[in-house]
Amino acid sequence: MKRAVRGMKAGSPLQLLLLACSFALAGYAGVRLLAGDWFAVALWFVGAALVHDLVLVPLYGAVDRGVVRALGAVGTGGRREWAGYVRVPAMLSGLLLLVWFPMVSGWSAAPYASATTLSGDGFLGRWLLSTAVLFGGSALLLLVRLRRATKQRPSADH
Repeated sequence: MKRAVRGMKAGSPLQLLLLACSFALAGYAGVRLLAGDWFAVALWFVGAALVHDLVLVPLYGAVDRGVVRALGAVGTGGRREWAGYVRVPAMLSGLLLLVWFPMVSGWSAAPYASATTLSGDGFLGRWLLSTAVLFGGSALLLLVRLRRATKQRPSADH
């Protein structure tokens, strides 16, 4: 069965070329990655998968259920839909923390300073500021959508 995906038909020459290029790039990256200490890389991938599946998934699943329950307990009127306005900035903030954890925690400040001649301080403050901007922007978007929804709602006849 053929189906169009953003203007490309399944099996089109452009799609096949892009797929071949992506496989070639992934193969090149894999060869370069495993050229050094392949056992440590494989151990890291297995460890990351286990930590993610056994620790992180239950943890952020429990936090998400707590957020949904807390927003649902506030009252009726579809406030459970507000959970998305907490989920997205929390996910992006967590992703930033995951990527920059050694710098945010200060563990890599000395190697960073010796490699770049820049100070390793300030990453915690920048991550906290980024998190505040993400949650503030999400709250602002929620307020705009709530205001728009109340303006579009017809007034009640008395």
